[in-house]
Amino acid sequence: MIEKFERMAMLFDFYGKLLTARQQEILLLYYGQDLSLGEIAEEYRVSRQAVHDIIRRAEKILESFEEKLGLVKKFILEKEKLEKVLSLIDELENNQAFKQKIKKVIDEIVEIQQND
Repeated sequence: MIEKFERMAMLFDFYGKLLTARQQEILLLYYGQDLSLGEIAEEYRVSRQAVHDIIRRAEKILESFEEKLGLVKKFILEKEKLEKVLSLIDELENNQAFKQKIKKVIDEIVEIQQND
């Protein structure tokens, strides 16, 4: 369940502004403040089912944006490459082979950026 919360948080960070104000508010309450469906329903004076439907619809919209644009996937790939660079730098001790590995990863990051 934690993975879903993390994924939704990332999707919301990237695409949340494209949702309606109500969808944004409800997702923030559900994922950001960890309120239950019942608590949110009480606050908005709607049924739990209505809150559930809004959340599921908003999740599908966010997933759809990611499927089409892939910004989260690109972000994760770039982050992994940068972490790899940091790891290689830690191992670097005037070693030419490590310098070449670092250069290769940096070139990959630059190439990704140029293709966007």
